[in-house]
Amino acid sequence: MTPRERVLAVLDRQPVDRLPVDLWHTPEIAAALRRHFGVADDFAMWRALGLDKIVWDFMDYRTAEGDRAGAQSGAGAESAGERTLWGVPLKNIQAGEALYAEFGEAPLAGYDESSLDQYPWWPKVDRFDYEAATALAERAAREYVVIGPWVSLFEIYCQLRGLEQALMDLVENPALVDAVLDRVEAIQTEMMRRFFSRAARHLTLVFVSDDIAGQKSLLMSPKAWQRHLQPRLRRWCDLIHEHGLRVFYHTDGAARPLLRPILNCGVDVLNPIQHACPGMDLAGLKQEFGHRVIFHGGVDNQSILPRGTADQVRAEVRECLRTLGAGGQGFICCSCHNVQPGTPLENIFAMVETVQATRIL
Repeated sequence: MTPRERVLAVLDRQPVDRLPVDLWHTPEIAAALRRHFGVADDFAMWRALGLDKIVWDFMDYRTAEGDRAGAQSGAGAESAGERTLWGVPLKNIQAGEALYAEFGEAPLAGYDESSLDQYPWWPKVDRFDYEAATALAERAAREYVVIGPWVSLFEIYCQLRGLEQALMDLVENPALVDAVLDRVEAIQTEMMRRFFSRAARHLTLVFVSDDIAGQKSLLMSPKAWQRHLQPRLRRWCDLIHEHGLRVFYHTDGAARPLLRPILNCGVDVLNPIQHACPGMDLAGLKQEFGHRVIFHGGVDNQSILPRGTADQVRAEVRECLRTLGAGGQGFICCSCHNVQPGTPLENIFAMVETVQATRIL
């Protein structure tokens, strides 16, 4: 099977020769892999590595001056220039071998409901680079499944207000949360409509990223999630399904208490299954939710991949295949998040090769 055929078959719960293996990586890891294989671009690197890559197609944004404000992504590392497209200042942070564009001072910190219209950085939907994103989708879909664009609700709210203030707002000022999220939702909804009208035939998945949990617990109460995020997520799932596409939902952390209502909104693929967190037991999640959602991720990116041995990586991958991939279906193996600089390439190879060697009889 080709990488595209293999991923599509898993999404459709059809038989496969083996389960797919994907990889999320930082630019530094991509560069190291290109050097290792002696290739010039990521497509050639993915081929050399034998990945069933799900290709990210995130939307670039142009400012009024025509400058690139960065990809439509929650990760600062995906951004360019001095601000994100939402007007959040960026600052470069060097951490060992990695360079990260981290978020600076929250630009909406001093605003209230009455002044939101005066905020100068609300994105204009006609400034998204639909043509470039459509061209990438068309190219990538010849070999791989394509995911895009990236959309988010609460992650963007946290960038705009600052994480601590955003969490306080949920308790002290829920009306402001609604007012800001109304704008965040409307802008991205129109962006998706315009992009889908051009590129839906080349896309398979849409990336909805909204971290609602931390390492040990939820970031918000279920009641707050139900008020502010549930109806908006349901509307987005409906919109995505109307265009024949599937919802790929990302939340890090200990999200177990909200997984059922999240899936009830219409989520098709759940990522990243951070099983180091309480409640995210692999076998338990498969037993309870495996009949209704495809799992993507699973391979520990906090300890095993960066610091473990190749044998420990192989054991980790086999456990993910045994649990999340039980029955040879419903699972796309991948690193839990971007593989970070300093991770031994041998561990990446061990992850990929273990999946490739596990055939389904």
